[in-house]
Amino acid sequence: MLRAFRPPRAPLARPPGTAAALPSRGPPEPQREFSVMSRSPAVSAARAAAPAVLLALLLVLPAVAAVPPPPPTAVAEVRDTLHGVEIVDPYRWLEDQQSPATRAWIDAQNAYTDALLGALPGREAMKERLARLMRADAVGTPRLAGGRYFFSRRAADQDLSVLVMRRGPDARDEVLVDPHGWTPDHSVSVTLLDVSDDGRMIAYGVRTGGADEVVVRFLDVDALRTLPDTLPLGRYLGVEIHPDRSGFHYSRFGREGARIHRHAFGADSAGDPLVFGEGRGPAQLVYVQLSPDGRWALYSVHHGSAASKVELWAQDRAAGGPVFPVVTDLDATFAGGFAGDRLILHTNWKAPNGRVLAIDLREPSRERWTEVVPERTSALQSIALAGGRVFALYLENVISRVRVFEADGRPAGEVALPGAGTVSGLSGRWDAPEALFSFSSLASPPSIQRVDAASLRRTEWWRSPVPVAPGDFVVRQEWFASKDGTRVPMFLLHRKGTRPDGRRPVLMFGYGGFRQSMTSAFRPEAIRWADMGGVFALVNLRGGAEFGEPWHEAGMLGRKQNTFDDLIAAAEWLIANRWTVPARLAISGGSNGGLLVGAAMTQRPDLFRAVLCGVPLLDMLRYHRFLVARFWVTEYGSAEDPEQFRWLHAYSPYHRVRPGTAYPAVMFVTGDADTRVAPLHARKMTALLQAASTSGHPVLLHYDTQAGHAGGRSVAKAIEDETDELMFLAWQLGVDPAAGSGSRERGAALAPSR
Repeated sequence: MLRAFRPPRAPLARPPGTAAALPSRGPPEPQREFSVMSRSPAVSAARAAAPAVLLALLLVLPAVAAVPPPPPTAVAEVRDTLHGVEIVDPYRWLEDQQSPATRAWIDAQNAYTDALLGALPGREAMKERLARLMRADAVGTPRLAGGRYFFSRRAADQDLSVLVMRRGPDARDEVLVDPHGWTPDHSVSVTLLDVSDDGRMIAYGVRTGGADEVVVRFLDVDALRTLPDTLPLGRYLGVEIHPDRSGFHYSRFGREGARIHRHAFGADSAGDPLVFGEGRGPAQLVYVQLSPDGRWALYSVHHGSAASKVELWAQDRAAGGPVFPVVTDLDATFAGGFAGDRLILHTNWKAPNGRVLAIDLREPSRERWTEVVPERTSALQSIALAGGRVFALYLENVISRVRVFEADGRPAGEVALPGAGTVSGLSGRWDAPEALFSFSSLASPPSIQRVDAASLRRTEWWRSPVPVAPGDFVVRQEWFASKDGTRVPMFLLHRKGTRPDGRRPVLMFGYGGFRQSMTSAFRPEAIRWADMGGVFALVNLRGGAEFGEPWHEAGMLGRKQNTFDDLIAAAEWLIANRWTVPARLAISGGSNGGLLVGAAMTQRPDLFRAVLCGVPLLDMLRYHRFLVARFWVTEYGSAEDPEQFRWLHAYSPYHRVRPGTAYPAVMFVTGDADTRVAPLHARKMTALLQAASTSGHPVLLHYDTQAGHAGGRSVAKAIEDETDELMFLAWQLGVDPAAGSGSRERGAALAPSR
């Protein structure tokens, strides 16, 4: 799945989902790991049992382009009346994930999908070319502590990332945690959660499959000894090791909401004292950060995953003082870090595009707050502190720029970036001499950059060896008018020399929600699509943060339709400007982006040929009842409210399906272990579209019994997943899966299904 870019972890008031667990800033995420089409033994066995007659039909599928009918689905209508409107749900029974009837239905759907995809020629060529892009060495942005660098690394011959340390910028890599030998199928992965300030201890999460839940473990770095203290399987919003390594604070999310506890190493965790969060409701997310000297504890409270309101509370741990309020009554966001006794904060309070404030925790009254960096016309995305300076990451027309300011706000210069693209993972320490970040673009593989905080001299620390030659691909930015006249940009990626010819296979990708900015960042699947002669279009929809908080607010709650209108207008622009035609146009999105493409295809089924819909929200009248979706009411609204019901009912994809309509080909992607977005959405929508569509195009469900919403896939599974997804799109748009600069010979383009 073409996955949403996951923003870097903020040093303070962390956005949900950036530490190891649920709830993310909405269904995302983002961020880039949410494809779940890995194969489990149970699924493989079910697929192997596909009827012989079906398989015989499929053997000639590419030649005749006919698609056999899907397995039948029973209808059992449930009727509800909401605010005077009768709602009919014919597939409510598919919400019961564990019922024998649902399990049998899933097995039948998987067998059907596997037989269809397995009959397509060119899979091995597609897989081999994707593997070239995805098997290359990969390195995460380092975290600096105690003069040491901590990061994740995956070598080309490895299936999983390992946790690594360097004792200096040019020192050798020392492997700290390697999960490869833990399970035969490489289904268990690790994530770095925290590093002690002296760099001598790390906390890391152990995840099975794509679940949000992790087990938290601790490692003595110098002794390479795993401590006996662990946190059991659960959803954690953050772990903070005490500067003296005597214990840690952690935020765990349970039935009643998030609570912050303190643990002393060697003590029984059952007796860990509660330090913050008592009385907080289940729709509030609570985080903790400790100052490097250990004096201050900062507790942040996010009201809903859209985090339009953030409270800050602090505690002087050195003095043993009580928790006191810093910010409690402002409808604004706050994120940043410690500079001694001060907080340096990125906020949108009285600044829709963002500004930087300083708050001295010794005198935190509002009249003593100071503005460090005023609001600019470009959107402030995040800040990092390094060498006593503020590094501010801006988006200017969706292109990253890093400006640097002194502690008193005086401009100190700008970091010269490698080109026009995306900065992610910007990080540093107030007392450290450098900042670090990752840089890439749609056409440029990632690199890790170091910046001297004093001179602002940038040096390349690592560059991806992905085989993409400079100049082979072109990224261009285009602007179009949406339905209401708003100008919206999008990036187009294609091979050099590609021109509009009216028939290009175009794959559009979007997200449009929860303040997630979709920028020109490297995506192997996009490169593969462009290498096959296609065009990849990344649309900067309203609902994101590309142009600050107003851009987000223009695509949320009662204005959510703007997001869908933007995608539809982008498609119309691509057609009007002779890049493509509806028969060669596909859309892709996951999580909140799954809602996006679900809405687009039900509102304009004539506009698209194929839809790739991953881990989606689709029944918007019932979504808030399941798993953690109550956190997203601040972004979408709730059908329990009469006014909000009106706008949700108007666009809810599940309720927009009309029998007798020719819908595009669709492949839904989800899995049992998705504990963030309930897979019932994809199950119900698959059944509904299979019954309603008259186009003859396939409606497929690719359902994994072991995978979920979060990251953690092995690279082998990721390659299989992306191969299946691009094969589906190539089949539907008539693209040769063996095409591309790496091809030694060309095969015949797949015949689209009728």
